[in-house]
Amino acid sequence: MPTFSRESLEQLRSRIDLVEVLNPHLKLQRAGAAFKALCPFHEEKSPSFVIQKGDSHYHCFGCGAHGDAIQFLMTHLRMSFLEAVENLAERFHVPLEEVEGKEKPQGPPKAALKDALCKASLFYHFCLLHTLDGHGALDYLYSRGIDLDFIRTFELGYAPRGALFQKAMNEQKVPHVVLEEAGLVSRGRDFFSDRITIPIRDPMGSIIGFSARKFKPDTFGGKYVNPPETPLFKKSKVLFGLSYARKTIAKEKRALVVEGQIDALRLIHSGFLWTVAGQGTAFGEEQAKELIQLGIRQVYLALDGDQAGQEATVKIGHIFQKQGIEVLVVKLPEKNDPDLILQEKGPDAWQKLLEKSVDYITFFVDRLSQSINIQSPAGKNELVQTIAKRIREWDHPLMVRESLRKLARLTQIPESMLSVEGGPPQIHIKRSASVAFTEVDPDRVLEADLLRWLFLMGESCPELLPLAEKYLKEEHFRVGAAKVLFEKYVSAAKENRPRDLLSLAIDLDQAEAQLFLAEILQKKVNREKAVSCFTETVQKILERHWMQQREEIKLKIYSGRCSEEEVLSLAKQFDQLKRERPSVT
Repeated sequence: MPTFSRESLEQLRSRIDLVEVLNPHLKLQRAGAAFKALCPFHEEKSPSFVIQKGDSHYHCFGCGAHGDAIQFLMTHLRMSFLEAVENLAERFHVPLEEVEGKEKPQGPPKAALKDALCKASLFYHFCLLHTLDGHGALDYLYSRGIDLDFIRTFELGYAPRGALFQKAMNEQKVPHVVLEEAGLVSRGRDFFSDRITIPIRDPMGSIIGFSARKFKPDTFGGKYVNPPETPLFKKSKVLFGLSYARKTIAKEKRALVVEGQIDALRLIHSGFLWTVAGQGTAFGEEQAKELIQLGIRQVYLALDGDQAGQEATVKIGHIFQKQGIEVLVVKLPEKNDPDLILQEKGPDAWQKLLEKSVDYITFFVDRLSQSINIQSPAGKNELVQTIAKRIREWDHPLMVRESLRKLARLTQIPESMLSVEGGPPQIHIKRSASVAFTEVDPDRVLEADLLRWLFLMGESCPELLPLAEKYLKEEHFRVGAAKVLFEKYVSAAKENRPRDLLSLAIDLDQAEAQLFLAEILQKKVNREKAVSCFTETVQKILERHWMQQREEIKLKIYSGRCSEEEVLSLAKQFDQLKRERPSVT
């Protein structure tokens, strides 16, 4: 995880235009020297969300939401702190200087790689629309019902054969080492050749690679060629289409997962703005995590109806159900995919298919029934035990219980046979190839919770800071980085300096503190419970300190190094302390 120099963060803060950041997401209206909009954080009919001219903060006079550009991106688009910083730096053309010491990555900076990929995309797009060879690719796209508006919206392109690409990049002064590192050139040759190119973007919209499809039978290689692993492109983490769908997914708390990139783009272009795709059927836990962090409660799976697609549906559905996310499976007609359905029957037909989706357990039973003879007792036992074993691997007890009940109903067996009702709960130990323990520091977790409430809600809930100042002192902190951050925040408040996230990051001299700031901001908060949860956290910190004091006195008493008078004095201190258990009132 990188940390950035104070100078580069200062430069970023000076260049951020809050109105420009918020304008794509809100309908801002000028009102004198301010801008107003309907607040995105609560329902309202009259605008109470205000940005004063020249200010770097927004404030809602309805719900009290208050923050800067970073906090808006974190809250509204569910970005992490580092994602928000990097997004703003890219938007306002500020190079971020990393100060990560000996672990600082080697090679060209990511900004140079993104610039090269952006120039490559413009080149490929031009070749598709304005070259003779590109017109063959253009004819192919037209034959699939992909029109010019679609092509321009998603910047589809054509990678030509020969030396034209590298010559053009040389004229654009893109170094060869950057082309290699970005995955555009390999061993001196173009990585993509004589194929239609589809830009792959990160969640903020920057191009991080290309998927290239052949349109001629004699083109070498498979149907699709994906980019190699690069500092920007990690196949296991990329969700294709997320840059277009992120806002809608975060708002509607649901996502539609399809198999192909063209499927995803066709659905997005048709108004289904909550669609993403993996890299084919390769969809894993890292990609699921991206969607779960956006707050989804429901996911629709619409993979192809072939063997590979159905097996992937079982696997992907299990990943989401394990995390307590409801999975619905879209049953596609045989030899159909979303692209073909939208071409031939239109968006209404696709909407009807979504409405007919089946739950994951029903799909799983139907799927296994095709390969297992459930008319025989052995076959039915195999099916039930296979699915029940999978269900018991899920992390949420209520999801497990209700899914076992559903399985019992679908297979017409008593719930008691699956230990759904009655009897002691079954304990299932998950096996893995190796046993590893992740150390969790409870002190770090507790103090991170305190700072998270203070940093994200401190200005919206002005009662939090006085509460912290009244009860918390330097000795109450055990984590050095947490103590530094708390002192910086209190100092900024007393001196009436900005307490936005970027200002706090700028004010941190220690890389450890900056990393801890990024760490604590990875989790979200429930705005409605700010005061009660913050009070509870302060109480836990006070009680921790109180118990520590008691233990220290006990250790001294039992050490055998104290005189009788000293032991008596310590015993009195212990009794006094015992009667003075702290309480936040």
